[in-house]
Amino acid sequence: MSHSTYGTMWAEAQEALQAILEEELPAVPPRPRKDRLLVFQSLATFYVKYLQILRSLEAIYDQMVHPQKRLVVRHVLDGVTGRLLELKNEMVELEFSEFHYYDDILQDLKLTPGDLEVPIPRYFLSEKLRVLREREKLLAQILARGGQLEPKPEARVRTVSMEESVRLVQVSERARQGRLRASFMKEIRREEERYHQSRNCNGCTLDYNAAATRIQKVWLGYSTRKRIKKERLEEMVFLGMLPPPQQVKQSVAQERMEQVEGGRRLVQDQHEEDFQQAKDKIKDSVREVEGPDMQQTLQEQIRQWFIECRDATGKFPDYPSVDDGGSLVIFAQKTPEQLAAELAAKEEEKEKRKKKKGEKGKSSGKEGKEKKKDGKGKGKGKKSDADAEEEEQGWKMAPSSFLPAMVEGSKTYKEVWQLRDESQNFTQTFDAQLVREEKRVEVEEEVRVQVDELMRQELKNLKIAVDRVKDKKKKKGKKSSKKKKKKGKSSKKKRREKDQTSDRTIESLYEELVLGGFLIKPMNVKLSEYIGEYSYLGTTLRQADIEPMPSLSDVRQLVALYGILPLAKAALICHTAYASFTRRRISARVGSAPVSAHRTIEAGRIGGLWERTVPACG
Repeated sequence: MSHSTYGTMWAEAQEALQAILEEELPAVPPRPRKDRLLVFQSLATFYVKYLQILRSLEAIYDQMVHPQKRLVVRHVLDGVTGRLLELKNEMVELEFSEFHYYDDILQDLKLTPGDLEVPIPRYFLSEKLRVLREREKLLAQILARGGQLEPKPEARVRTVSMEESVRLVQVSERARQGRLRASFMKEIRREEERYHQSRNCNGCTLDYNAAATRIQKVWLGYSTRKRIKKERLEEMVFLGMLPPPQQVKQSVAQERMEQVEGGRRLVQDQHEEDFQQAKDKIKDSVREVEGPDMQQTLQEQIRQWFIECRDATGKFPDYPSVDDGGSLVIFAQKTPEQLAAELAAKEEEKEKRKKKKGEKGKSSGKEGKEKKKDGKGKGKGKKSDADAEEEEQGWKMAPSSFLPAMVEGSKTYKEVWQLRDESQNFTQTFDAQLVREEKRVEVEEEVRVQVDELMRQELKNLKIAVDRVKDKKKKKGKKSSKKKKKKGKSSKKKRREKDQTSDRTIESLYEELVLGGFLIKPMNVKLSEYIGEYSYLGTTLRQADIEPMPSLSDVRQLVALYGILPLAKAALICHTAYASFTRRRISARVGSAPVSAHRTIEAGRIGGLWERTVPACG
């Protein structure tokens, strides 16, 4: 597809996301709900809508080649992924079940069960491909040195009794003898037929027409049987009664689509490399060209602030400290009097804190008596709090950690990309003007820090020269140095704890884990190979107070939600439940665990199969 197609898909996804955000963040906070069914219905609707947005954004991020657009899409994609996991956890806590059914919602939104499949982002592997290949190579070398072979699938051996073994041997032996006897009698019958034909024919030959007819009859019968067998197999595969053959030749359109997608990924890598190189060059250019003017302008504005404060208060102000923000406080659009009052209030707070620390030991007894008095008065307040809790009973949506990220991404899209004219950017390379604006902010921050140091010293000199104020921090320096020495002793005590692996390299630790059997190579299994159909009667059965049996499609979704998606980002892990793969002796845990290991993992994490530590059930 073309660049404009993915731009249109992005616009539609952002429009759908904005509609959901308006529902999730209304102007007036919603009141608590008491109807559990209505709450689940709203949560499930949000879940399905977010899932469709996730599918669209994942496809856009995989094929969009503009590096700056991809940054915005990735930011929103991570937010949508996190919000999807949050909604899943809300539904689990509400229903006390990991399995949920959306039949009625699919009908309302005119979707199919295939639209509920949780997509595995393709950037999991594409962005870490080089690191993963190096890790696989290192793992293979360690296994070769240790004399270990790659893990093979477990071969389950079923023990049988002596009587059953004898019966199986007898049955197979009788069947072998029967087949041998049948083939022997068939050969004797053929010999007799040939003998009778040769005696009756007496050397006669068929004419050409009879011979041609006989050949045609045999050939037509063979070709028809072959064609019908092929059509029957195709029909069974189409109906889902048989799995598709393993080696299916792709059509020309599919091969062309894969070539186009691979070409777009190569263009992505090239544009990203150009973008990273241009960022450093543009930053250096901005620093050289605009840096001196920025410094001069800041110094003039700060000097003007010195004069205004002295005219208003009669003395030079104190320069804001680094913790307070430095000169950023000066340019907060406040009057000199307001700034001076704020700085004075902060100094008073610091002095009060110091005094409180010294008076804690003396006032401990008095505080105990006052607490007892306050406890009597608080008894009345508890009743009012209980009344408020009774009024606020009901279900409320828990605060989200990912809604701000989605709101920020939508805002960036509206302000920067929605109405931006890119008619001349045919190749979808980076926008130098946006890079310049971004780097200008970074250069301003660097220049501001340097200017703060200069102007802080200049203000000190002005106070000495004009107000004749001497530096009073010399005496305090001795006390602080003593405190620092004491702190230094405690830090030394903490540092005495030795690192047990300080003399070990990452490679040696990795090798030890591999040889110990904690890290093994996962099988190359895809989640799509875990075949299972959607449960179409889930909602209907629950309305009849019948708990439906979870389908294999539900298991596939949970593996993707709990085992794979959270590994996209560290912030998603704390919002996800732990996944434990248990199974019966003949089940699919052997396939689902390698899927989770194969479809990940971030470069900073240890790769490999999630070791099957849970014992088999039943």
